[in-house]
Amino acid sequence: MTNHAHVLLCVVRDPQARMRDVAEQVGITERAAQRIVADLVKAGYLERVREGRRNRYRLHGELPLRHPMDRDTAIGELVAVLMGKDTPAGVNST
Repeated sequence: MTNHAHVLLCVVRDPQARMRDVAEQVGITERAAQRIVADLVKAGYLERVREGRRNRYRLHGELPLRHPMDRDTAIGELVAVLMGKDTPAGVNST
């Protein structure tokens, strides 16, 4: 899997995760984790909500994957399969 996929899974598992912790779990720098999350927010897959001094992330699971071969699959479906669950926590299915 790509670092983007690993970061996405970390954030879905713990929507209030610190980028330092995400970076450590994935094995990348904190700056790289921040850049990947910014990419995912810009693409619309994640929504960042400020809660006090921390951020909470919410997955927009209804959005399709970007690759033309996979556009009929929603990102939430892929995340659920990778996490071994029916519906992952923090998934917005609307």
